[in-house]
Amino acid sequence: MPADRLLATVLRAYQNDPNPAETDKILGTTATLLTSLNNPLNLSLLTSHFLTARAIWQFPDGLRTCLRILSIYNTAAIHVRKNELQNAELARGQPPVGSGVRSDSWARAVAKGADDRSSRWQHVLVLTGILMGMEAEDRRSLSRGLRSTLEQAVVTAANLSLHDPLRTGPLGRGAVVLALTYAFPLLSHPARQQVDGNALLPALIDAMLGEEGFQHGDFVSPIANDIAPGQNISWHANSPSATRLQKLESRPLAQNMGPLSRLAAFTVQHATDSNIVLRAHDQLLSFTAGLLDKWSHCPLSAIDISVETKVLSPETVQGPHRMLWQLLKKILYTIVATLQSVVGRSLLDPSIRNDIVGPSVAAKTLHSLRNLSFISTRQGASSFQVYTFTYLTSLDIITRYPDACVSFLQETQPPLPQTGNVVPSPVIQATTLFYLNTAEHLPLALPTPACEALVITPAASYLSTTSWLTSPANSHPPSSLTLELFESAHAAVLSALSCPQHSPVAASLVPFYVDALLASFPARISPRQFRLAFRAVVQIASPPYPLSASDPDLAETLLEMLRFRALEGGASTAPLLPPAGDQAAPTTTISAGQKGGADQQQQQQHPISEQAALVLALLDALPYLPPPALEEWLTRAAETMNAVADPAMREVARRRFWDVLVGGEMDVERSALGVAWWGTAGGREMVLMGRPRPGPGPGLGEGGDFMMSGALVQEEGKGSRL
Repeated sequence: MPADRLLATVLRAYQNDPNPAETDKILGTTATLLTSLNNPLNLSLLTSHFLTARAIWQFPDGLRTCLRILSIYNTAAIHVRKNELQNAELARGQPPVGSGVRSDSWARAVAKGADDRSSRWQHVLVLTGILMGMEAEDRRSLSRGLRSTLEQAVVTAANLSLHDPLRTGPLGRGAVVLALTYAFPLLSHPARQQVDGNALLPALIDAMLGEEGFQHGDFVSPIANDIAPGQNISWHANSPSATRLQKLESRPLAQNMGPLSRLAAFTVQHATDSNIVLRAHDQLLSFTAGLLDKWSHCPLSAIDISVETKVLSPETVQGPHRMLWQLLKKILYTIVATLQSVVGRSLLDPSIRNDIVGPSVAAKTLHSLRNLSFISTRQGASSFQVYTFTYLTSLDIITRYPDACVSFLQETQPPLPQTGNVVPSPVIQATTLFYLNTAEHLPLALPTPACEALVITPAASYLSTTSWLTSPANSHPPSSLTLELFESAHAAVLSALSCPQHSPVAASLVPFYVDALLASFPARISPRQFRLAFRAVVQIASPPYPLSASDPDLAETLLEMLRFRALEGGASTAPLLPPAGDQAAPTTTISAGQKGGADQQQQQQHPISEQAALVLALLDALPYLPPPALEEWLTRAAETMNAVADPAMREVARRRFWDVLVGGEMDVERSALGVAWWGTAGGREMVLMGRPRPGPGPGLGEGGDFMMSGALVQEEGKGSRL
């Protein structure tokens, strides 16, 4: 059919009643005409009538219809440019491919069709489609001036649409957001600066969280109605809740959340009204709180990841369950990316960076991250740079305000762990883990009573032998967060002990903590973690910490406890295996001479036993001992090291001993004592040759005093003749 007759046919079809069966034909014919009409006036006419077509716009299919409009003009522009390039290579006299209209002329003609008969938000769709088809992927089809004009037109149409919410309506606002997610990467810097962030940001947040986006988390609640109990819990892929998930994932905005979050971050940074940014921040907090509440009431929230494959049917694990967690992770990444821009702005904007708004923004951000902790704690989902920046920056801000720290911890304090065989739900475990990780950073900003009540007491309850972490109910298999909770509890207690202002509490807490530390090794913490923790405790009990003044013998007492366990406490000499679920760096191997840096990378690694790990922990603590006690403990450490039965493990300890002495870990005074001990007090012979402690006895080197090389020794039975 000739293009003119086809144009007349499709113009009549535009005025027909909506018919889904005919819609695809109309859209296909429109796309064909856009590439075949050779009269620019007809192109303008086609676009003008297309944007007011009753068959298309009377009952649109939400943003799917908008995406199809954008795609039609994008595809048509690509074909027009392709035809233009092919025509440039044709010999003179050959018929042109396609319509023969050049890219600039085609773009101008189509843009003229976006007239006053249609809405501004529809113009955004058409103009964005042209821009994408002509300029995406470095096609550079338009002249520089026309491209600049087209970019300006996209931004102007978007701003005018958002400034007229009554005429634009919810569909139009969503369409503008959708179009800008595609157009934004193509806009020049001057064009981006003209986007009205004050008008765009509310539309972005509504689109992100609304029906075309994450649906306010309402997709979670219906899951409970479709779960069939049994030996293996089933959630059928064709159930209403699973079907809803599939439809949500197929929505245009849900599929485009990455560009949407980047556009939201830009808008947050460039909105001129900080109150609009704060309202968006509150909306994100409200959304995450609602999502956490809905998930807590979902039956799937009670299933730990460690038993999912046993409890859920294979069809459920591979089908709806996987799709659900993919969506939840997408929510995490999108929300955190937007929160990052809010936190970043709070560092620079004077209206937010003050003593009233600043701590509030930081606390709300931490609340939002806590609400998402049931997602972020699953398989390391929080291990991305944006999350780390958002979390740590919020902590840096809130630690400047002790009252805000206390309020946040009081509002988020989890229930104390149950004793016996009651294992809390994975949701409670996740929020508790977030609490402990956050509490670890706050003791320095807290008064001592608040630190004891909000940091030490919750953390110590997880180190107790009566905690559910060590109960039989948490052993077949253990919860996926068991190890992380245990490590976080240790870190929180150590953080509180390290603060000088909390020394009155430290005096009574250190014995309990060391007892818990020794009881948990090596079953629940690795050698690396044990060594770090014990070294920190000895440092806290030594000068210049205040605890050393009230309990001067505490550091030596701790070392004696460690030495006793290594020699007489039944420490195993078999190589250790990694703790179950340990996701950290290799912890059951220690490089000979470990201190970090390039030397550690070059050392061969050897497996170590419980006894060897205890000896290494003793050696790690030597640089922190008071100078008067150092020489004696250098000798005892050498004796303990020589008691290690395995030669390879003993060599690891020997190299570590040498590294402590010469690696710069000791200060000047302690280094001088170490040199003297090594040269004149028998240290070299004890460490390198395995000889015993110097003492009285017959002969030299066999239980007798160690002498300097060349010393004159009086042999037994030979007295002076004088």
